[in-house]
Amino acid sequence: MSFSGAEDPAVAAVRDALSAVEDPELGLDIVSLGLVYAIERHGGRVRVVYTLTSMGCPLGPVLEHDIADALSGVEGVESVDTELVFDPPWSPERMSDEAKFLLGAYG
Repeated sequence: MSFSGAEDPAVAAVRDALSAVEDPELGLDIVSLGLVYAIERHGGRVRVVYTLTSMGCPLGPVLEHDIADALSGVEGVESVDTELVFDPPWSPERMSDEAKFLLGAYG
């Protein structure tokens, strides 16, 4: 994960807010699943680069809406740009240890 201004409290608040966005199919948040590739902040504008677990996943528009919705209440965030990418491709190795445990992805 890449977070511009990682020590920036606003970036930390954005990351925390994104932790409330769940992948509807897996029931875990997109940060723990490793779907958030980058958070960049330039003043009040925030850019979130994210991916899906597969290119054929139909949830892109749902997650885009949920990301914007989650960030609408974050102090200092005036606008949100999202970018859906598939390079690099997502893999279970990107998940947090807790997400791997919950989904049985260890081993």
